[in-house]
Formats: sequence, C-alpha cells, structure tokens
Amino acid sequence: MADHHFPRATRAHAERRHTLAPKADDAFRAFSKAVFAEGALDVPTKQIIAVAVAHVTQCPWCIEGHVKAARRAGASAEQIMEAIWVAAEMRAGAAFAHSVKALDLMEDGETE
Repeated sequence: MADHHFPRATRAHAERRHTLAPKADDAFRAFSKAVFAEGALDVPTKQIIAVAVAHVTQCPWCIEGHVKAARRAGASAEQIMEAIWVAAEMRAGAAFAHSVKALDLMEDGETE
C-alpha cells in the first residue's frame, strides 16, 4: 500500500539519524526495547496500547509498525480494531470534556 503523503522510512534514514545523534539514537532504541519488553504487561498488550496511542497521535509510521508488531505478538485483528475504537472514543471524549471551558466562557459572556 503506497502512501504518497508520507515518505517511506529507509535504512538510509535510520543510519543518517544515528550518524547525526548517535547517543540519543542509541538511548531511544534502548528505551524502546525496555518499554516493549515483557513486564507487568505482556508484549501483545503493550503493542495493542501502542496501536491505540498511534491512532490518537496520528503517526502513520507508528500505526504501521505497531499494528505489524501487535500481529506478530499474537494480537487478533479484532483486538487491534477494538483498541482503535477505544482511542477514537478517548479522542472524542477529550473534546467533549473540554466543552466545559466553552460552556463557562459562553455563560460568562451572557452575563456581561
């Protein structure tokens, strides 16, 4: 599936990123490895969480990488889609919750 809006990450990109900031790149890779390692949460659960977060942050590379990683870790298509729906509700829920600010402002404006 070609995506013409976002460039495809390549090995050359990864090598260039490492060349420009090797310590930060190494630290990020170590951090990522530690975060996604088996722990209190199993690997499939961590990857399902990552899929949901990737949809909220709207990162196409993260979506692709974590959907693939979740499937490799054993997550079902149904689990992944359910996580995406949770992400959608949370994103919409934030807009709903923040409406309190607008409601307060409108009320204040009505009394001025």
